[in-house]
Amino acid sequence: MEHQIEDLLEHWLPLADDAWVLAVITAIQGSAYRKPGAMMLFHEFGQEAGILSGGCLESDLRRHAQHAMQTKQVMCVTYDASDESDASYRLGCGGIVDIMLIPLLKENHDLGLIELVQAFRHGQSGFYQLPLVKAGTDARQYHATFHPEAVAPFPASDFVHTGVFTQGEIQSLIVPLRPRFQLGIFGGGIDAKPIAAMAHTLGWQVTVFDSRTAYARAADFPHAHIVKLSAGELTANHIAQLDCAVVMNHNLGLDAAALKAIQAHPLAYVALLGPAHRRDKVLGMAGLSVDSFSGVFSAPAGLALGGELPSAIALSILAQCHGVLHGATLKHLDEIMR
Repeated sequence: MEHQIEDLLEHWLPLADDAWVLAVITAIQGSAYRKPGAMMLFHEFGQEAGILSGGCLESDLRRHAQHAMQTKQVMCVTYDASDESDASYRLGCGGIVDIMLIPLLKENHDLGLIELVQAFRHGQSGFYQLPLVKAGTDARQYHATFHPEAVAPFPASDFVHTGVFTQGEIQSLIVPLRPRFQLGIFGGGIDAKPIAAMAHTLGWQVTVFDSRTAYARAADFPHAHIVKLSAGELTANHIAQLDCAVVMNHNLGLDAAALKAIQAHPLAYVALLGPAHRRDKVLGMAGLSVDSFSGVFSAPAGLALGGELPSAIALSILAQCHGVLHGATLKHLDEIMR
């Protein structure tokens, strides 16, 4: 969770007056632990937020970050895991990783991170533009910019993933950013606990909806927002903010009411717990079909990963949901890392 951009910013904000360095992966060749656009923050007294490798590069990066702080210059570092003399060779990944380290200074407005914080607090998506400069560039003259999605000065469709934007002689790394994913769990029974816990670990915001007195207790969902309203009492705002939902009230009528409320909104993923014959009953009660939803409707919920305990079911649902939210297809890792 602490590797999400929002969590990095929450870690940084209370200590924003201290000296920090932002490290960002600008390019990779071959395989690498993380991809271009991944970020990490280094504090002047050795604190870190985030991760850019499996943990082996960070100690060396800290040394470069301290140098960047002292000189107030941009540092550019390349790790070549195919070179036996390189610090990253022991990682064994075989890839080349380029990293830019930029001090956060009053003169460069802390690289626009305050604007990022404000955008996320307002649920706003957009693009973070980081000019690609030479090592030794005066960091006081360096300026990074956050562009809200609606006013980006480049075709937004070109940057679904991090990429390089060229404007004249200037190249910039464009990193698409969005607030954390929002998961709604409709039903606060004991088997919803591992779903909420795993989603929190992924860095998602979790809301549990259940009006029943004995369900959705705060002690069972310590990191979730709890809404004690029935589906019929929910406003459009309750559901419109969600990216995905899992319906698991273990009650036909409550599940039908939840699906009817959800169906009016374009969620990317909706899962209904239970076997196919139960799904058909719930949909019939709601006056819906499997084609009524604008996103993926998974019922029975999740992937066939095996296992029957709540934690295994939670894993199967969130694995499928994660793939949908990230536009992934189900493949073996060796198929995509060749």
